[in-house]
Amino acid sequence: MLLKSTLIYGPAILLTRISALLFLVIATRLIDKTEYGLLTLVVTVGEMTDVAVTNWLRISLLRLGGKGDVTRGSLARAGNILICTTLLALVIAVVASSLVVPERWADFSIAVCAYLVAGAIARYALVILQMQQRHSTYAMLEFLRALLQLVFPVATLLVQHNSFLSISLASSFGTLTAGMVAGIVASRRVISGPPRFTHREFFALGVPIVVMALVSFGLANAERVFLKVYHDATAVAVFAAAYALARQPVDMIANAINMGAFPEAVARFDEEGPAAIAALLKQFLALIFTLSLPVAALLAALGHDLTELLLPASYDGPYNLLFAIIACSAVCTNLADFVYGAVVYAHKRPWLLIISKFSGSTATIVLSFLLIPRMVEVGAALALAGGAIVNLLVSMLISERLTPVPLPWRALAVSLGISASVGVAAALVSGYLGDLHVIFRLAAAGFVAGIAFLGLNALCYPQEARHSLGIVRSRLQQFG
Repeated sequence: MLLKSTLIYGPAILLTRISALLFLVIATRLIDKTEYGLLTLVVTVGEMTDVAVTNWLRISLLRLGGKGDVTRGSLARAGNILICTTLLALVIAVVASSLVVPERWADFSIAVCAYLVAGAIARYALVILQMQQRHSTYAMLEFLRALLQLVFPVATLLVQHNSFLSISLASSFGTLTAGMVAGIVASRRVISGPPRFTHREFFALGVPIVVMALVSFGLANAERVFLKVYHDATAVAVFAAAYALARQPVDMIANAINMGAFPEAVARFDEEGPAAIAALLKQFLALIFTLSLPVAALLAALGHDLTELLLPASYDGPYNLLFAIIACSAVCTNLADFVYGAVVYAHKRPWLLIISKFSGSTATIVLSFLLIPRMVEVGAALALAGGAIVNLLVSMLISERLTPVPLPWRALAVSLGISASVGVAAALVSGYLGDLHVIFRLAAAGFVAGIAFLGLNALCYPQEARHSLGIVRSRLQQFG
C-alpha cells in the first residue's frame, strides 16, 4: 500500500520539486541576493504563520471529517473556521513583517498576506480531495499548481526582476488559480449531510496543534530569521538555496509516502487497533530508510557539483557540508512528523507533540544564538539539525508510551550500508572526473550511484525488487 501511495503521489510531488528547482536556478540569476533572500523570507514567514494559525484546521478535518463521502456540513463548518483563522493570520503576518524586515515592511507584509490567502484556499481544496480518496486527481492538481507557480513568477521576472514583491504576488496568484480549480473539482463529489464533528471536537483536536506550532517556532525555518537578524538577506539567500537543493529530494520521498499513509494509518487504528498502525508504520520506517538515506548520502557527496551547476558563482559556500547536515535533518524531521506524529494523531492526543516540538525548538533557538553569529550558514544548518534530532528523540519516547512502533533494524542496517556505498561511489567518480565539465561529472556520478543503489537493493531485497518491477511494468503498459 505504501509503495502504491508513493508511486501515485510521487510524480506530482517530483514535478512540484522540479518546478521549485527551476525557479531557483532562474531567480538566482535574474535577481540579486538581497531580493532573493527577501523572497525566501516571504515563504518562511508565511509558512510559520500558516503552521501556527491555519494548518491545524486541515489536520483536524482529515482526522474528523472521514474519508470517501465528504458532507457539505463538515466542509461548511470547517470553512467558516478557516475564514476566521486566515484573518487572524493576516494580522499576525503584518506584525511579523515589521519585526523581520522593518526596512521594507509594507511590501513584505503584502507579499506574506497574499501568500497566506492563496495558500489557505488551495490547501483547503486539496485536503477535500484527500478526504475523497481521489489520489490521481490530487496529483494532477498538484502538478497544475507547480506549473503555475513556475510560469507566472518567471514571466514576471522577465518583465520586472528588481522587486521580490511582484515575483511573490505572481507565485501566490498561481497557487490561488490552482486552488480555485481544485475547489471546483472537489465540490462535484461533495454529498449533502450534517457535519460529522462538533465545534468542540474540532477545537479539542486543533487547539493543541496551534500550541504545538507556537512552541515549535525554532523548528519552522527560524534559522533564516536569525540569519537575517545577525547578518543580512544575502546570508539568507545562500542558506535558502542550499536548503532548497538539499531538502527537497528527501522531503519529496517522505511526502509521497505520507500522502496515502496518514489517512490509512488513522483508519487502521480506528478499525483494527494499535497493532495494525504499528505494523503499517514499521513499513513506513523501512521504506523511508531505504529511499531517503541513500539520497541524503548522494546529496552530501555531490553538493558542491550541484551548486556549481545550478547557482551563480556569487553564491559561494561550503555546500558539501551544508547538504549533508540539511539532508540528515530532513530525514529526522520526516520521521518525527510522519511516523511518530501519526501515532499521536491516531490516539487523538496531539497536545503530547507540544513536548517534542518545544524541546526541538528550544534546541534550535539556543544553537542559533551560539552558532549563527560565528558560523553563518553552517551554524544555521547545525542549529536546524540539532533541533530536528531532539524533536525526533522526544517524539520516539512519546510514541513508545502510546503505541510502540518496532524499529526495522535490518532495513536500517542495510540502508546505512547502501547509503555509504552510494555516497562513496558518487564522490570517487566526481573526484576522478574533476577536470571534466560539471554536467558530465554529475551524470557519471549519478549513473554509478544509481546502479549501486538498484543493484544492492535488488541483492538485499530480491522479492520486493521483483514486485516493484512488476508495478512499474504494469503502469508502463497502461500508458502504452
